[in-house]
Formats: sequence, C-alpha cells, structure tokens
Amino acid sequence: MRLRESCALMGLVLLTVFSSSECLLTVVKPDKGSTVMVSSVASSDQCVVCTVTGVNDTQKSCASSLTLVPDEEVKLLFNCSQPIEEAYTVMINRTIECTKDTCSPETVEAQPSILTEFKRHFVWLLNAPEKTVLILEVLGDGLTETSNSCLNGLQYTVDTTKMTGGGRRVNYCQDGSAPQTSINRLELPNEAGVHMHAELKAQVKPALFQVSVGSLKGRAMVITVDPSTTVVLSRDPKEPECEVCFFDGSGPNCSPTVRTLTEVENLALEFSCMNPQDMYTVKINKMIECTQSSCLPAEVKPEADPFKDFVRSITWFIRVPPRTVLSLDFTGDGLKEASAAESCPDGFQYSISTTKSDETTKKKNYCKGGTLSHLELPGTAIVTAEVPKDGDSPAFTVKTAPRGSRMMSVKPDPDTIITIRRIASEPECSVCENKEPAPVCKTQEMTLRDPRNTSVEFTCPQPQEVFSVEINREIDCTETSCSGDIVQAESSLFPDFTRTFTWDFKVVSTRAFQLDFPEPGMQQISNGETCSDGHTYSVVTYLRTGPATIGTFCKGGTVTTILAKYKGRVSLLVPGDKKLDPVNFKVTVGPETTMVAIVKVNLPRGVSDTDFISANYPSDFPDKQEMQWDFTVPGMHNYTMLFRDHTSPECLSGDAQVEYQKENKKVTKLALADPQPKHQQGNFNMVLKNCETNMTLQGLTLNYRVSLMRSGHPVLCKVDLTKHTGVSLHLEKVGSDPYCEVSIDSKVQEKINVAAGTKATLSFLDCPKEDVRLTASKVIGCPEVASCSQTNLTVPKLDACLPMPLHSFTWHVNVPKDGTIDLVSPTGSLRQSLPGQECNQSVALHVAEDDGFPVGDFCFNGAIPKVQVHANISVTARVPDFSKTRGSFLSVSYSEEIPETIIYNIRPKASSPTLMATPNWPEGMKPFSTLSWIVNVPSGYKAHVQFVNVSQPKCRDRHTAMKVKKLDEEEEIFSRREDEQAEDELFVDGSFYLNMSNCIPEEGHFGAVTKVVLQKTSNLLAILLGIAGALLLGLIVLGVVCFITKKKKRDKMNKESSIYIGKGNIFRPGDMHFTKTRSDNESHVYDSIDETMVYGHLLGDSTYSDSLQDHYKGTQVDSYQTFTGPTDPGLPVIKEPDNEPEMDHFNTFLDPSESFIPSRPRTPIERQDSLGFQDRRMVDNELYTFKNTGDINTIRLSGVDLEPQPPVTEDYL
Repeated sequence: MRLRESCALMGLVLLTVFSSSECLLTVVKPDKGSTVMVSSVASSDQCVVCTVTGVNDTQKSCASSLTLVPDEEVKLLFNCSQPIEEAYTVMINRTIECTKDTCSPETVEAQPSILTEFKRHFVWLLNAPEKTVLILEVLGDGLTETSNSCLNGLQYTVDTTKMTGGGRRVNYCQDGSAPQTSINRLELPNEAGVHMHAELKAQVKPALFQVSVGSLKGRAMVITVDPSTTVVLSRDPKEPECEVCFFDGSGPNCSPTVRTLTEVENLALEFSCMNPQDMYTVKINKMIECTQSSCLPAEVKPEADPFKDFVRSITWFIRVPPRTVLSLDFTGDGLKEASAAESCPDGFQYSISTTKSDETTKKKNYCKGGTLSHLELPGTAIVTAEVPKDGDSPAFTVKTAPRGSRMMSVKPDPDTIITIRRIASEPECSVCENKEPAPVCKTQEMTLRDPRNTSVEFTCPQPQEVFSVEINREIDCTETSCSGDIVQAESSLFPDFTRTFTWDFKVVSTRAFQLDFPEPGMQQISNGETCSDGHTYSVVTYLRTGPATIGTFCKGGTVTTILAKYKGRVSLLVPGDKKLDPVNFKVTVGPETTMVAIVKVNLPRGVSDTDFISANYPSDFPDKQEMQWDFTVPGMHNYTMLFRDHTSPECLSGDAQVEYQKENKKVTKLALADPQPKHQQGNFNMVLKNCETNMTLQGLTLNYRVSLMRSGHPVLCKVDLTKHTGVSLHLEKVGSDPYCEVSIDSKVQEKINVAAGTKATLSFLDCPKEDVRLTASKVIGCPEVASCSQTNLTVPKLDACLPMPLHSFTWHVNVPKDGTIDLVSPTGSLRQSLPGQECNQSVALHVAEDDGFPVGDFCFNGAIPKVQVHANISVTARVPDFSKTRGSFLSVSYSEEIPETIIYNIRPKASSPTLMATPNWPEGMKPFSTLSWIVNVPSGYKAHVQFVNVSQPKCRDRHTAMKVKKLDEEEEIFSRREDEQAEDELFVDGSFYLNMSNCIPEEGHFGAVTKVVLQKTSNLLAILLGIAGALLLGLIVLGVVCFITKKKKRDKMNKESSIYIGKGNIFRPGDMHFTKTRSDNESHVYDSIDETMVYGHLLGDSTYSDSLQDHYKGTQVDSYQTFTGPTDPGLPVIKEPDNEPEMDHFNTFLDPSESFIPSRPRTPIERQDSLGFQDRRMVDNELYTFKNTGDINTIRLSGVDLEPQPPVTEDYL
C-alpha cells in the first residue's frame, strides 16, 4: 500500500537531516517463509529506510538497511537525496526443504507485488537429502542459457558451486527468444540455489518452478582403452564424495579418488554422482614408437571421447632411435610459444619436453593461435596437451628422419690450432673426429692440431648455430723479423661459423712487435663492443702481472700502427653471417721499448672528435706501466685534449700523470685533474704513466677525446687575365675532402670559371694541391682566310700565386668562313696514339671538334706532317709540368676550304709500319662525315696497304665508302661499300689518296684501322737502260779517242801553215798565246760551235770565209762565241786571262751558274745550238755535209732529261 500523498508531511520531520530529498511511504507485508531485506546503496547520511509506527505515524526508526519480518505488515518510509529507484535494492530469500519423497513448498513461488518500485533479487535455496537429486520443472516458457541480459528484465541463475564446491553458475532467460534450445527440466544436486533478478517494474509471475526429489543415479559410460594407452581418473578428496566403479564377476569395484585403466574393452564405468566432470580430472598417457623412417601411430586424430566434458591432460610419449629427428606438424590453428607462468586464454595448452643425449631435458609451452605449425625435435619427446571441458582432443602428425649431419674436411696450417667450442645449448649436436677404430665425439669442445686432412662430422644439420670456431696461429719473431704471413690463409675454413682468428706473437723481451694497418687505418671502440661490419679486432699484450687489453678496433679510423711489448695476441671476431674481409696488416719487429704499447694516430683533416681509452679500460691500467700515443696533426689544424672519464689511483710510490712532448720542445707533465692542452698545433706525443697503486682501491683509468678543428688560414690569389688575351681559367674540386673550400670573390663554389679579360680574387681554405684541378683555355681564330696568319699554340705564364699546377691547357680554334684549319707540329711531324702505336711521351695533345667528337690523340715525331680540319676544334695539351715546357705545341694556319671534314697528311717511314685509324676509334665516325689520308710514298718504294680492322654498319641512308686512288690519276684503284666484299690489302706504287665516308647508320658504326708498309721497288726497265747506256758510253769514248788521234796527225802536218783572212792580220795558231795548256784550262768547253768556222779551211769558197771576218770583234774567252771576224786592220791584241782556280774535278759541261757570269759577254743559245743536240741532216764525214734539206731534226745527246723526276711533295699540294 502506497501513501505517497502523506510523504511530504512525513518528510518535514527529516528536514534537519536532508536539505533536498525524495521520499516514498509504502506498506509492505512479506509472504510467510520469505525474508525481505531492503538496503540503501548510498551512505546513511544520504539515504535511509524507516519503519513508521505510532499514532499518526509519529514514531520512526531509520537505518541504511532493514530486514522485514515474514507475514507481518510494516509501513516503510524511503527518504534519499538521490533518485529513490536507483538508491535501494531489495533481496527476497526463501528456503525450500525436501525429503527423499517431497519438497515443501512444492512450487517455487514469488511475491510479484512486493516493492515493485525497486530492483529485486529473489533467491530460493533448495536442500535435499544426500544421494538425491533436485528436479525443477519450468512453468511456462522454457529457459535458455545465456551470458547476456534478458529482454523481459528477468534473469535466472542456477548456482551449484557454493554447495558442491565443484559446480558452476549458469544464467538463463525466459523470454521465449530460442524455443528450439529451451530447457524445461533441470536436475540439480541435493544442494542448489536458484536466483531471479528483476529489473524495475518487471512483471514477475507468482509460480516459476515445480520442485520434486528423485533418487540419485550416477553417470555411467562405456570405455575402451588400447594397450598403448593408460587412463587415470582422479578426484580431490576435499570435493564432495563421488565414487567411480566398474563391475567384474565378483561385483562392483569402486574407488573414491583414483582409478587407473589400461587395456580394457567396453568397460562399463559408473560414477556415484551426477556430474563427475566437475569433480574428476582425466589423465591419458599414450605411447608412440618410431623408427628412423616412420612412427606408429603416425597420426593423432580427434576421436569419440567419453571424457570430452572432463578436464583432460593427454600425454604422448614419443620414443625415437638415436640420431633421429622428430617432426610434429599441427593441423588447424598454429601454435605460439608461451612462458612457463603464462596461461592460455582458451585453457588449451601444449607442453613439449625433449631429452638430449646427455640426459638433460628441456621443456617449452605453447598456446593456440600462432603461426608455428611445424616443430623439429632432436630426439625422444613428451608432448602434453591440457584440454579444457568440451574441448576437442589435439590432432597432429608424427614423422621421423635420420638426423641431418654435416661433414667437412679440415686441414690446419702448420703452427695452427683449431678449437671448435659450443656456444648454444640447443639444439642437440655433437662434433666428431673420425678416427680409428671409432670416431671421437664431443658435445662441448674439440681441438684439432695435426696439419693433415681431418674428417669432422657434426651430428646436426646446422652446426654453425651451435658451435663457434677459434683458429689460432703462432708466429715466431727473431730480433729482426717475424715468420709467417698475417694474411688469413684459413679463410676457407668453417666459412659460415662464428670464427675467431687469433695470432700469437713473441719477440725479444726488450723489444716490441709492430702492427701496421693499411689505409684508412683502424678506429678504437670500447672494449666489449662489436663493429658494424662484423669484423672486430682486439689487441692484447701479456705482462708479468697478467694480460692487458690495448684496445678493440674496427676498420676505417685514425690508428695506423700499434707497438706492443714482448708478447701479445691479435684477435679477429667474425660472425657466421659475414663473409671474411680482413685487414691485411703487417707484422714486424719493432724497436726496444719500455711502454706497454705505443699507438700511432693520423688525425683526419677537418673537424673531428676521436676517442681513445687506456689499456684494460674500464678496468684498471697496469701498475708502474706506461702507454704512449703518437699523434700526427694535419697542417692548419688545432687540437684540444678532453678527458671525458678518468679515475686517479691512490699511489704508494710515484705519481699517476700524463706527459706531452713535441719535437724540439720540453716535456709538459700534468696530473689527470689538471687542465689539458687546448687549441694547439703540430704533432705531439702523449704518455700515460701509472704509479704503484693501492690494489684494494679504484685504479687508474682514462677515456679521452682529441678534438680537431681547422685553424682557418686561407690561401689567397688575385688572378689578372687582362694580361692574356682570350685566356680563361677553370678550377674544380676533385678531392674527397669535404673541408676543402674554394671561393671566388668570397663566394664558395665547387666549380669556378674566371672569364677571359677579367680579374678575380680566389681563396683556397684547407685544400691540398691534388684536391683542386686547374685548367685553362684560350679562344683563337679569324673571320676570313685572307686575313688569317699563322698562330703558334703556346701556354702563357699564369699568376704565380695559384697554389696548384696547371693540369691542362685547351685552345679553342674557330675555322674561318670557307676555310680550313691546318695543324703542323713544331718538330716537323705528329704521331697519332693508336692501338699498337701508343704514345709514351710526356706531351699529349687531344684534338676534338667543338662538339667533343675526337679528331685524335697526338704526340710528336711521327708520320703526320699536317692535319687539316674543316670544323671548329679544340686542342688540349697535357704535360707533367707546364712550368718546364718551352716553345709551342702546334702551329695553326689556315687554308682554303676542303670538301672533307678531316685530311691527314701521311709520310710513312720505311723503318716501321704506319697505322691510320678513323677518328674516335674503336667507336665509329660521325654520320655523313668524310675524311681522307694523303699518303706520300717516296721514290723507289711502293706502299702495301692493309685494312686490318674494319667495322661496317647497317646503313639506313646512303652507303659507306672506302676509296683509294693515286695522286696523279683520276681512276680509283680500290673501292668498297659496306654491302660489298673486297680485298683486305693492295699495293700502290706511288703517292695516293685514301678516302672514307660514312652513311647514316641504322645499327652498328663505321670505323677502320689501315696499316701502310713501305717496300722497295725492283725496276727491270731501268736496269736494261743502264746496261745500254754503259755500252753506248764505251762506244763514244772509243770514237773520241780515234778522232783525237787522227786530228793530232793532221795538226802536225799543218803546224807551220797560216790562214789568210782579208782585211785582217795574220796570226799563227801555233804561237801558243794561251798561258795555260789545254789540260789546264777549260777553254775547250763550248757553249756552241759555228761549224763553218771550224772547218772553213776545207771549203773552197773563200768569199764565204772572207765575209765572216768583218764580224769578229771578240777576244779569246773560255766560252767561245760565234766568230764574227776582225774589227780593225791592225794585229789583234791578245789579252791573256788571269789564272783561274783549278776545279776539283773535270766537268764535261759547266754548270750555268759558273760559266754564264754577268761580266762576260754571252750569246743566247738556242736549243739546236746546244751540244746536247745533233742535226740528223748531217752525214758522218769530215765536212758534215747535209744529206738533204729541211728543218732541223735534233737528237738528244744529253742524259739529263732521262733522270727521274722528284716526287710530288706536300708543298706542291
């Protein structure tokens, strides 16, 4: 009964407690047998429930919770500062007691109308005698098991856990949502609880279940267990009693807690409880026997399991022979490894134990839901699967195979010890040395010493994951040298294992062994670290106090040399996944030293920080020992020493300190805590000295850094190109030093161009000479050929402030209009660098067209007098030192335009073959280009032309052509196209042209190498003519002798006679007016002879002879003129000529330069007047009378015209 209308009045009494509240006044009467408890979910200062009694409801008793008396009406006042519906809960409990036959009450009833304004929780506790079962018949719609909330606001829970200790809580709905799966009957243990939770205003039916009691009938099943399987049923004695029984001939055989079953068939089991799965666990052990090739059974399959709703632990004992690999393949979901303490979310967990040959075991746990489906186990294994209730039994296949092994042949070098050592506990693996009578196997370590082939077998397929290899070599050193090579000859041994190469050195006790590392040196790292490339070096020296680690090093650093005292070891650690790429350092015997070690360091150019540590760091540096570092500091750099970490020992004697020393300077001694050198320059040494320390305390340690920076002094150079017309400079950084800076007018650039005719200020900061390349160029040319003059290519003297030498000089020569560029060597000829005739001179000239296409590479003293190019070209000269070069490299002149692109003038030498190659050989000529060689063959030689290498293209347009013709002939003596076959050689007996032209290639290219060899000619005609000439000369000499003899006889007979000439005086030819004898002068040498005067005394006509006397007016000379007769009636005045110097030899005919001198009169001599000709009209008699009349018919008497003509020279061309 609700009385909300009077709530306001009742609430006035509570105003002192709640300033703002809601209240509800109602009358409640619980059913008989029911206990109702009303509770506030808030604190008592916020919400209370009160009983209202007395006259006019003036008495109130309030509390946060209140238990009502069954079957007694009471007025309740709910007052709360929160919404009342959410502030209270109502619990209604009722107990149903049952005997073996009946229950009271027989119906599970609810009180629908009680406190419907709140959420209510109904609880029915059901109790029945032992060995009975409670049966609940559902009234109305059946129940559906659920894990969610119910639609009608009513949710049932059946709880058997509290009473049985092994039961469970199951939630149900009764909303008719799944009638096909609904439950209408529940069988519960003798102690159970039924709960119903009703939401606000949910409609509760008064009758829910019909309760009855039945006799307990235990669960029965029939099982079969094969001989290889054992089933163990066990129960915790603390759980409710439940026996498991089977029946034999004598009666039931029962066990209260444990029952073991094996090798049974159709055995009937009966439990004395209805839900034995809640109290018993099942352990099933199975055996699987394997050979090296198969297992029985080979497959584990899910099967009908009577214990499926039990918690099961299934174990498979899998036995395999020795040296056998066991493989497990799991179907379905894969596995993932889990830790021992980890529980699998679905309750399904595997554990796999393996036993090694040394009887040790290893166990791993796995859960479902991973990617692992295949496991390989080294041998016998135990597989256990923990299966939850209603879980399917596992499924997997079992396979075996002989364990893979690895065999290798090992042959240690002399003085080498190989140690194979285990580094991993898994997998199972042994290393065996095959010896007689039986192999020797080790599981942990094996040592090989004999320098012979040894067969080593590993009993696992991947032993590199289990073992590492140490290869030790001892190198003995005398006072001057060490035996053996440090290069790792053993690199082929165990290539995929983790290897440690060690070399043990020993020298005289007073000396050190010296390790020299090639560029780029070594970098020191902290001891214990490894190098990024996998090659980690360490150097150890052995002192009387024990080993001292000088340091750990990687490739590529500043350390170039390490000297260690007396005896030591160098180690190289290389992991198995790295290919051996060692540093081939050299070992020599060093000088005498008292230092533990001497480390030589070349600090790099630029800004850098390099770290170093003392021996044994971070452990203590050895007592009373010294260690030295020799630092080479690059020029123009400052260094700073920074001690990053150090500890100073307690010295019992002496001091711990560092000493710095530079060349020719005093030693600076500092304590470790003192300020260290900063911003200094020059090479220096640092020595770390230790004292005798208190060994119970911290010793000496040092970790320091050498910081290097540039001093910043640039080299400046002001370049003035206004002094050199057309010359420009080009500078380019070619070195790898990132700290080299080149700038022009304060602007840093990688490439710098100083234009012709300008001035610029260049700056070079920390740039070695070899890191900057200096080149220069000059542009020359003229517009027209007529105005062009010869130019010599010379290198001007550049500014002396440039710190680097000139690398090359390039002249850009522009061809004039309708002209050609002629290149001539100042030494007379050029030589082209070709295969087989490479230039090995210091001067190299590279000639190319302006687009870069090469004309050729040349040097001096070859077979090329001239090169003509009809294009703009560049000539680049390279010499080792331009400062030592004098004179010009080439002479450039200009000539008329040529049809070809290039003409090479060739003057081959007889002493060696001459090679001629197309430009850009062995690549091809330019498309549509034409070039020629003009080959001058000297007289007496012929040219053997051989095309030794010809590359022909496939032409797209036109054809390639190779033509040869002689200079003085138009007819070609050789012609060949790319699609024609022709001879590869020919002989040319004179100077000739070789012309080649290219097509537009579709594929391939056109190029050729031609060899010219000079050979002497054999002229049979000339030989025959020579013999004939000799015979003719003999006949002439004989004829002359006869003529002179005859003439002397005639002269003797007429010696006293004289010749009378009219109008003249008589003189006698025998008066001997000439001072010289005939043999002493050359008066007998005639230019011409008037035969009528010589033989005039034989003519009968005196008139003719007289008519000639008037014309003679000359005097006696060596060269006679035509006689013209006397000039006066007196006697002739005869003037003897001066004595002339005697000639070296007798000349039949004088040279014109000696006889035709200007001071002497001369008469022009016609061709027919020469003694070289004879008139055929004359007869061979004393008077030389003519046989006939007619024109003069001369006969050539002189052999001058028969001499060979000189060859055509390049000047003629």
